[in-house]
Amino acid sequence: MRDVSQKQIRALAEFRHQIRRFLHFSEEAAKSAGVEPQQHQLMLAIKAVEPEPAGIGFLAERLFLRHHSVVGLVDRLEQAGLAKRVRSAADRRSAQVVLTPKGTKILHALARHHRQELKSTIPALIEALTEILHETESTD
Repeated sequence: MRDVSQKQIRALAEFRHQIRRFLHFSEEAAKSAGVEPQQHQLMLAIKAVEPEPAGIGFLAERLFLRHHSVVGLVDRLEQAGLAKRVRSAADRRSAQVVLTPKGTKILHALARHHRQELKSTIPALIEALTEILHETESTD
């Protein structure tokens, strides 16, 4: 593999900037909707596996968090009326998590808002990725 060019380094920096810009947007959008950014991520992970309920272990893996941290996040979502625990039919000791109608409504509003933001962010991300992956003869 060839060395990395200065142009590719700049493109990588731009790519990371665009990702960070989108994440900042996402965090602020979640706060504006009345949920913390981690709660928003948790809500996305819960909704993504529907119609199956999401287990705590699965959610911990998806969010790169420890089991007890996810339990605390779920507790706060439940207190806000955005999610609820349901007992697994197969294993009554196991708790599964589903969004409430209120949680689903907030998540859908956030998803629409994120989709609009992505429409403006994606071209810059694609441009940067294309440059990062482009192998050149010279190293600038």
